[in-house]
Amino acid sequence: MSVLEVVGFGAMNMDYLYQVTKITTEGEQVVEDFKLMPGGSAANTIYRLAKLKINTGFVGVVGEDENGKALLEDFEVVGVDTSQIQIKKRAKTGSTLCLSDKSGKRALYVLPNANSLLNTKDINLAYLKQAKIVHLSSFANDEQFNVQINMARELTTSIKIAFAPGMLYALKGLGTLAPLIKRTHILFTNKPEIEQLTGKDFKAGAKDCLSQGCHIIVITLGKGSTTKKGDIITSYICSDSEECKIKAEAPASRLQLETTGAGDAFAAGFLFGFLKGRKLEECGLLGNIMAQSAIGNLGAREGALSLAQIPPRYR
Repeated sequence: MSVLEVVGFGAMNMDYLYQVTKITTEGEQVVEDFKLMPGGSAANTIYRLAKLKINTGFVGVVGEDENGKALLEDFEVVGVDTSQIQIKKRAKTGSTLCLSDKSGKRALYVLPNANSLLNTKDINLAYLKQAKIVHLSSFANDEQFNVQINMARELTTSIKIAFAPGMLYALKGLGTLAPLIKRTHILFTNKPEIEQLTGKDFKAGAKDCLSQGCHIIVITLGKGSTTKKGDIITSYICSDSEECKIKAEAPASRLQLETTGAGDAFAAGFLFGFLKGRKLEECGLLGNIMAQSAIGNLGAREGALSLAQIPPRYR
């Protein structure tokens, strides 16, 4: 296999996706659609990068069951190297119950299963050290979080870490995440996550993360914020030296649809641009293109674009 460009490291889950009329705290609602689909934040990003012909691999665990087999096969179809994914004997593969409605609201319930069995012995540092970028996402338990911290400390600074903490890690707070944040080159969050992580609004929270040693902050804004000119801003990106706001190209109505996996898709587009040496704004525009391919599809990997489907100017 060619030199690995991006290696993902995070939970591997099978997503049980239910699109419902309305997410409610009690009472009854109608299920409008259901799908069983591969998932896991970093895994979704790696899948989409592989579709763009980026050489990718993954570090994680699955159970010895049909769901685990399906996750491995889904990766292999697009060319992700699965040699470092461990199969835990007599364990069930992790799963996530995902409820979403057409207003864009989501509720996620994680059952870690085999993910909670990952330990230091499962990590091949020599494998990770081949990569240009190691892309991290969350686990449910502290043991795996600590494995990621120790791994990050072992990697040289020539290997850039991209990190999508998600709400599970954001709830830990900035102090707890500091050992990972200080080693992170690109931090991917959405607006609620960075506000939960820092206790501040997203722009002030971004500055706090930069002060911890992170180099680039990428914040997706969900349905977007509307400017006085009527433009919809879908993401905010900043570094020590610049900041930019990424505008939506799609009609506002599209932003109301199913958005599961849109943030993971955005990360794939951004990382693709970053690997190609693009400026931050162009990376953000690529993120938008990838995110739009996910919006409206039930399933985090549905609608994944191939390299031929990316506008020629970005390839």
